[in-house]
This record gives sequence, structure tokens and C-alpha cells, in this order.
Amino acid sequence: MSVLAFLAVAVAGGVGAATRFFVDGAINRGREFRLPVGTLAINITGSFLLGVVTGVASHLGATPVAVLGTGLMGGYTTFSTASLETVRLARTGRTTAAAMNGLGMLVLSVAAAAGGVALGNLT
Repeated sequence: MSVLAFLAVAVAGGVGAATRFFVDGAINRGREFRLPVGTLAINITGSFLLGVVTGVASHLGATPVAVLGTGLMGGYTTFSTASLETVRLARTGRTTAAAMNGLGMLVLSVAAAAGGVALGNLT
């Protein structure tokens, strides 16, 4: 990987993280949800978009896929936050909500990724 490609991945990762911060704030601002809806939305949409990038990868080339997939979507999605939020729900005695959050995010994110790949393969 070239230095320029490495820097592009790093910048895209920063943009993805900033986008995640904005989207999570916009979803949760002024609301109180029973589940971490912002993180759910981010991981599901991020899985879908990464699926699309993966589906069209043969048309893009290695560097754009690294920038968009590893950088942008890697910075945008957040498995660690989702895991921590699930643990927090469980530790506060909300085991059903924790199970719904953890398993629901996994199932919906995998389905979204599969849909994104299918859509991306149409090109």
C-alpha cells in the first residue's frame, strides 16, 4: 500500500468516526430509547454500505475499496460500542433488552450486509 493510500484510509476513517458521532447524536438528541437506537442504526446502515462497497469492489479497485470499506465504513461502524452497550444493559438487570440488542444487531447487520452485497453485485 502506498503512503498516499494509507493516508486516504486514515482520513476516511476519521470522516467515518465523525459521521458516526453526528448520526448518533442526531438520532438520540432529546429522546430516550429503551435500546441504543443510534448505535443500532449506525451498525445496520454501515453493514449495508460496506456490503455495497464489497459488491462493487471488482469495479472500483483495491485502493478505493480500502478507503471506502476499511477507512470510511470502519470508522463509521462500531462493534466495540455495541458490545459495551449490550454489557451495560445486562449489568443493569435488563437481560432481555441486552439479548435483543446484541442478537438483534447481529442478525440485522448481517442481513443488511447481505442485501448490500446483492445490490452491489447488480452493477
